[in-house]
Amino acid sequence: MQKFIRVKAVAAPLALVNVDTDMVIPAQYMKALTRSGLGQHLFRELRFDETGRERTDFILNRPACRNAQILVADRNFGCGSSREHAVWALTDFGIRCVIAPSFGDIFAGNARKNGLLLIRLPDERCARLRSALENAQYAPIEVDLEAQRIRLASGETIAFDIDPVDRHVLMEGLDDIDRTLRHADAIARFEAST
Repeated sequence: MQKFIRVKAVAAPLALVNVDTDMVIPAQYMKALTRSGLGQHLFRELRFDETGRERTDFILNRPACRNAQILVADRNFGCGSSREHAVWALTDFGIRCVIAPSFGDIFAGNARKNGLLLIRLPDERCARLRSALENAQYAPIEVDLEAQRIRLASGETIAFDIDPVDRHVLMEGLDDIDRTLRHADAIARFEAST
């Protein structure tokens, strides 16, 4: 997994409540067993019309936000059914961090396992952040996981909390297998003793 220390990038405001995993990636695109290529289907029904043409009003289709690595979403992002593909689509598109007031529980677990940083901020703080992004014409912001701070183009900083284990795993770029392998000697000793 890619380490996450800090990312300075464009952040796209997505002011939609209850973005479920089917909105993130529709079921018909979940046949893939690999992560590669799923980003092209991210928010498929929001980004494209029924003929496959881009919807120019969708935030990730706007020139300034096409390469966004950060999403500033609304309440209950990633709710709905368990789809690890939703996280895969986000990361394959280039999204490294999602900031929102709340997340679907299963989505949050999948994000943690796949190196996607989720930051929870209060409703009103997320709304102000989305407005600030638009007012600054989507100037890059910095998410610093080490310092647990978000720095806006204006210089304003926003502190955030994160579970210490999640922070460590993301900063070290560890997936579940990597974490297990760090204890390989202890596991071998235990197995030898039984």
